[in-house]
Amino acid sequence: MSEDRDHERDEARDGATDPSGAAARRDRRASARPVGRKGRSGESGSARTTESKGRPTPSRDGRQGRVSPFRKIGRFLREVVAELRKVIWPTRKSLVTYTFVVLVFVSVMVAFISLVDLGLAKGVLWLFG
Repeated sequence: MSEDRDHERDEARDGATDPSGAAARRDRRASARPVGRKGRSGESGSARTTESKGRPTPSRDGRQGRVSPFRKIGRFLREVVAELRKVIWPTRKSLVTYTFVVLVFVSVMVAFISLVDLGLAKGVLWLFG
């Protein structure tokens, strides 16, 4: 299978001539672009799209001026519930394991900070008497 790929690559290298300059690469890319796509050289086609459209976007057309705070809260709560449904909740065993790891780590860090604080306090008392 890899021999076939190598053979195809060798044939592609032999048959293709690499463009020597930026202009040649640009021409090759421009010829490969689809016809309906707008180019970067300034021909944006924005006049064509507004002429063919001729009306405002429907979602903005029917938009209300103000939304009540109760609707905002209701929408927020619906979105929260939807996001919570996407969460992959841990099993009881993994939750206990994670809790244990966190408690051990916090205990170790509290002991370390306490020892550093005690050492610095002893050093300051020894230095300044």
